[in-house]
Formats: sequence, structure tokens, C-alpha cells
Amino acid sequence: MVTSGLLNSQWSKRRWMAADGGKPTQRVERRRPSGPGGAPGERAEAPRRQQPSRPSGTQSSTGNGGYSGGGYTGGGGSTSGSSGPSLPSGLFKSPLGIVIVIILLALFVLPNLLNGSDGTGDQNLPTQENTEAAHSIPETSLATPTQRPTRPASVNTGDTWTVMLYQDADDQILEQDIYFDLNEAERVGSTDPVQIVAQIDRFQGAYQGDGNWTSTKRFHVTRDDDLEQIHSEEIADLGETNMSNAQTLIDFVTWAVKEYPADKYALILSDHGMGWPGGWTDPTSKGSGDENLPIANAIGNALYLNQLDQALTEIRSQTGIDSFELIGLDACLMSQIEVLTALAPHGRYAVVSEETEPSLGWAYEAFLNELNANPGMDGAALGQYIVDSYIVDDQRIQDDQARAAFVGRGSTINSLFGAASVPSAAQVSNQLSRDITLTAVDLSSIAGVNDALNNLAFTLQSADQRYVAQARSYAQSFTSIFGAQVPASYIDLGNFAQLVARSAGKRDVADASNQLMSAIQSAVVAERHGTQKAGATGIAIYFPNSNLYGSDVAGAQSYTGVAERFAQESLWDDFLAYHYSGQPFEQSTRSAVVPVEAVRAPAAGGIQISNLQLSKTSVAPGDSIDLSAEISGENIGYIKLLVGYYDSAANSIYVADSDYLSSSNTQQLNDVYYPVWESSGFNLAFTWEPVVFAITDGQTTAEALLTPESYGASPEDAVYSVDGTFTYTDSGDTRPARLYFSNGLLQRVVGFSGSDQASAPREIVPSVGDTFTISEKWLDLDSQGNVTATAYQDGKTLTFSETGLSWKQLYAAPGDYLVGFIVEDLDGNQVASYEQVQVK
Repeated sequence: MVTSGLLNSQWSKRRWMAADGGKPTQRVERRRPSGPGGAPGERAEAPRRQQPSRPSGTQSSTGNGGYSGGGYTGGGGSTSGSSGPSLPSGLFKSPLGIVIVIILLALFVLPNLLNGSDGTGDQNLPTQENTEAAHSIPETSLATPTQRPTRPASVNTGDTWTVMLYQDADDQILEQDIYFDLNEAERVGSTDPVQIVAQIDRFQGAYQGDGNWTSTKRFHVTRDDDLEQIHSEEIADLGETNMSNAQTLIDFVTWAVKEYPADKYALILSDHGMGWPGGWTDPTSKGSGDENLPIANAIGNALYLNQLDQALTEIRSQTGIDSFELIGLDACLMSQIEVLTALAPHGRYAVVSEETEPSLGWAYEAFLNELNANPGMDGAALGQYIVDSYIVDDQRIQDDQARAAFVGRGSTINSLFGAASVPSAAQVSNQLSRDITLTAVDLSSIAGVNDALNNLAFTLQSADQRYVAQARSYAQSFTSIFGAQVPASYIDLGNFAQLVARSAGKRDVADASNQLMSAIQSAVVAERHGTQKAGATGIAIYFPNSNLYGSDVAGAQSYTGVAERFAQESLWDDFLAYHYSGQPFEQSTRSAVVPVEAVRAPAAGGIQISNLQLSKTSVAPGDSIDLSAEISGENIGYIKLLVGYYDSAANSIYVADSDYLSSSNTQQLNDVYYPVWESSGFNLAFTWEPVVFAITDGQTTAEALLTPESYGASPEDAVYSVDGTFTYTDSGDTRPARLYFSNGLLQRVVGFSGSDQASAPREIVPSVGDTFTISEKWLDLDSQGNVTATAYQDGKTLTFSETGLSWKQLYAAPGDYLVGFIVEDLDGNQVASYEQVQVK
């Protein structure tokens, strides 16, 4: 029985006791397949809480963010601060005692920098009839993305080009990769019609090759076939420069235009990207953006989007360039409407990526060779070649020796094929292309995209905001820079438009969505996306959940200040203020909006879950327990499994396992799959076997929390991540990093640079001997069972080798566990119902 007073009345009034049996039953399975190891063959070691390595209550320094929003709630509430609610004090005192709880479990305690929100939203939920009407718009009314035709190269008219490569390689992760890009460009070199110049800043202590110099140098790129050393003419050694400083960019481009005048100019900037905040960090130099912007204070040294806009304005003023023919951002996450709006006044075409980029970057030899062969082409044709050649024509794939060296650096690729020899170019290309996106955009069409977006934003004021939030939750998403514990905030704009047309069930919304899709298709010159990003249509947008939107760092104040031009030209910031605070706006409004009302969450709460029912309270390896609970609510997004191990000596809970539970009704739009749950109520039934998951490098096996990332078309397509610390064997330098697994095998490694509050991602290609230390997540309790902190400690360390990393099942260690269900609403808040189970 539940002790009175241990549960806040706000939570307890939203639950009921055992399911009454009158609801339909959905028997579900976990989404994660067993993996290459199959059934468990050994037993896990009991986890042990160590002394905290950082102050209690702080957020993890692993992964890519201090935002850990979406805490477990009883009835849709959210919390901030470092102290959590209480677990019943008798929970673990009697191994056989059953305590049934629906409680605010602070698995992810929100940091203090997030402004609190009650997250309850409007409780006048739509009726089932309205829900059915929401799906009444026929599929044929939805605009669908079409394959853009390949544009023929223009007739050679003798036009001249200057291609400027601004290469910020002052980074442990990227130095070797960007340096290789410059070597690729040398395989073409400058010619009479096409001059290539580069400014590259190297990192101290990463890639040791080619003299291991660490300053900033300018080169006039000349032709040679050596992919290991730069033989181009060195124009200047500038010493150590701050490549994230706008003036450094201005100086380089004005110098290049003066010394190498041409009819057309292409400017390509390479480094980490963060989407609308900007990118191009420089860890060896000091500096920051506008000190009045919280995100600039959090991240520090970076080239923010408004600064890039200002730098391009100054460059055009000083050089007299009317417009760059092409602006390329060879960086992660930069194909956002906010970024493209900032670039539009300065260029005719742009090439950008919605998702993170593989370490290869662009195929410089391939597209520069095409430009050299036909310099009469325009920026659209060049952008088409950049997109078409991406990954497949990269010299580290096509050159046999370079591919052998690239694959030999680590195990991620080679291990996927179980190859004793070097995998083929096609194998490597296919594997690296799974998660990619790349888009060539006609910047003159961005105004039309914004007009259509403004029309949709204004129209969405008349829609039920729950359905808008549903579309945000299920739209094709991309890597978050704000942490893995909040819902993805970078979503595909076209896919969102299609989903909101489907879910809202209103003709005016469908018409506005179709108009936006048509505008996107007109703007996109060329677009590629991998199978894991099937919903990508070329342009993304920022749509945070209420926790992010209500924060200083990721909310309206920073967003409208950094994405300044977009906020002035778009109604999207006005719509976000309406969606989260009810602040209305007119279609003629054109000013940056920071809401004056309190932030709320229109699709949070409204979820009820009964006490968990168990077939028994103890279980041995090879046996199982049936779990069931009654669930209802209009705002159900995902339902997940929760498993925690109790370390009685430390009075702390280790978060051992979490997984999607598969709905019997899975829907898809453009191959983006998502679960649909019966809103009027159902009994959820699941059979839990006492197993946990671990990662193995072939020598060491380490238990790890595999966090669900992507639901996928099938269990084999679902994606899971593990956070930890990556260590380079050659230098000893470390990076917060994340491993991504699918169907049991490691698919990629992503490292992060920046602060705990916002951080730029980039793929890492491990070298043999590099290591990954798993981060364990613990809930520290006080003597009354209160969750006082979400703490992180280092687990075991795995070593990259030719064997590769994979997951495997283990029988759970003997002890006391929490086992139950997590029901996540459409704002990312989570209601949990769990029970104590003893594993023998």
C-alpha cells in the first residue's frame, strides 16, 4: 500500500488502482533485438556506486549537454533544481515487500538554468471523435517531396572562379579530416579559370603528420597527387589565429578577393556546426559572442550566426562583391531555415547539411575537378556536383591506399563487414551514407519559403496545439546540441508540415502545409539523405519543447538574438511564443518576439497510468514476470521500459535499462515510423525477462544503458546510444562522446565540443587503441528515499580494435530492482509506474 503523504496530491489524483479489465489489451514487446550475441550466456556483475567524481546534483559532463529535461513525472509535471521527490522509505527494506508507486522519479533532474514549467497544459482533451477527424484529410492532399532533376552543367563561357577554403582544423576531432580535405583539393589544384586558396588553422596535439605544425597558414593551392602532405605554395604563416572571430574570416576573404579576382566566388567554411547558434569554435583562442545573449556566455568562443551574417555583409562592402556564387558550410546541422535566411542576402546558392556530417566531409577532388573542367557552370550546377559526389567520390573511399588507411584507423566500418581485408569502396560508401543529409539551395527562393512558413505559422493559431506538438514529436529529427534527455529540437521542416497537415485535420492547415512543401521543393536544387533519415526534405527548423524554450540558453532570448535576421523576417518566433504561452500575433508582425507570459506545454500531461500489476515479485534467470498497467491519455508519445538496480550500500539506484515498447499500431509518413496508442485507454501487458545489456570489444564486457534514439521501421532499424568519454590513444586527449548502435552493432561515434549546455557534434573515426569509457547514470537517495541528485560516474573502459564493438544480453545480477513503464507525453515529460522486483 502507498503511505499517505508520500505522494503529492497532484500526482495521486491522476492514477487509479488495478485495471478494471474493461479495456482492450495491447501485449507489447521491447523494440530492441537481442543482437549478434543472441540469448544471454553469462551474468552481469552487480553495479556499485562510487564516490561522486563531481559535486552531487550536477549534470553529466559526458554527452552533449546539460539539458536533461523531460524528467519522470506523475501526471505530467516537470521539475527543476537539484533535489528530487521522494521514493517511499520502505521501498527496499523488505525484499518481498510490494510497494506500488506512481511518483515523480527524478531520473533526469533538470538543471537550474531551465525555467520551471508546471507542464500540465489544458486538461480539456479532444474527444475520440475529434481524434478520428484529425486523420480525415486524405493522403493525396499532402504534398510529397520529389527527386530534384539533375541540372546540366552550363556551357563553358570562360568564366573565372576563386574558391576560398576557410578551414578551422584547430580541433582534436577534425584536424586530420580537414587536413585531408586540403590534400584532396590539391589533386585538382589551381588553373587559369579556377583559383583555389585556403586558410587552415591546425590543432596542437592531434594529427601528427606533415611536420605537425600548429599555426594558421594561407596557401595558394597547386596540384599534386600526394594525399599525405601539403605541397601548395605557402603564402603566409599567420601564427595562432582565432578562426571563430568574424574579423579573421573578413581578413581572409578580402585578401583572397584582392589577390585572386574572378567573375564568380565560392566560399566554403569547414569545422563544427551547431545549427542556428553557429559554429566554428576555436579552443586555443579566447572570445565570445554578444555578452547579452545567454547562449554566447554558455558556449563561449564561436562564430555565431548573427556574426557570420555581419561578417559577410562587411566582406561584400569592402570587396564590392554583389553576391557569392556559392556559400558552402562543410559542417554539421547547418541546413536550417534560420541559417539559410542569414545567408540569403550574401549568396546565390548554398550547400548545407541538416544532420551531422561523417568525418570525411565533402569530396573536394570530385567537385573541384568538375568545376575545373567546366568553369562556365553556375552555383546551382556546382552545388549539384557537391551533393552528388558527397561520400561516394571521396578520395578516402575511392583511393585504395587512402581507404585502407581510413578503415585501418578504427573498427567502426571494418567490423560491420567482418572483413579480414579492406572493405570495398561501395561497402564503405553505403555504410557511411546511412545517416547523411546534404542539400544545395537556391538562396533567392528562401524568401518564398519564409512567406509560406509565415502563412503556416499564422494558420496554426487556429489548430489544436496538441496536434502541432504531435507533429513536432514524430517529425524526422536530427542530432540535438542541447542534450539527449530532451526531445529532438532540430526537425525537418517539410516532414513537419506534412505531419501537421495529417494530424490537425483542418483544410486551411493542409493548404498552408502544401504551399510550404512547394516552396521548399522550389528552393532545393539537389538533396541527398540516407536510409536512417528517410523523412529529410532538405531544410530543417528549430522547434524546441517547453523546457528548452523556457530556458535562457536555448529559448527565445538567445534564439531571436542569434538568428536575428530570421526573427525579423519570420513569424516562426511569434508562433513559438503563441504555442508555449498563448501570446497571439498578427500576420503583419515582423519583429523578434520573446514571450511575456509564462511558458506552458500544450501537449503535456493528461496521461493516466494505473498501479503496476505483477504476476510475481521475484524471478530467476531463464524465467520471466508479466507486467501490466492501464494507460490512457490524448498526449501519449512513446511508452518505454524502465529498469533500475538498487545498491543498498550506497542507497542509490543505477539506471540499468530503457527501451521502446512497440505499439501494435505503427504509422509512417515518408518512411518515418512512429507508434500510435489508443487514447481512450488500454491495458498494456509486457513480459519482462531479467536481462540487461552490455557492450563488448571482444575482450572486455561492460554493462551499459542503451538509450532509445530512433523508433525505426523495424526493431533492426531502431537506434540506441551510449554516452561516455572518448580518449585518443596517441595524445591522451578526451572528448565527451556518444556511440550509436543499431541491430547490435556500433554504427558510428560522435564527439562533442563545447559546454555542457550546448555543444557541437562531429563524427569520430576511431583509431586502433582509442578507448571509450562508459558513463553510468545513478539516482542518489537520502535516508527517506528522496532522490537528491542524478549523478554520473565512469564505468568500464572499452578499447577499439579490428574486432569492433557490439552489444550483448546478460542475465541481470542478483538483487533488488525497479521494473516498470514510462509513458512519455508529446512534450517529453514522463509518467512512470514501477514496482520492486527481486532477481535471484
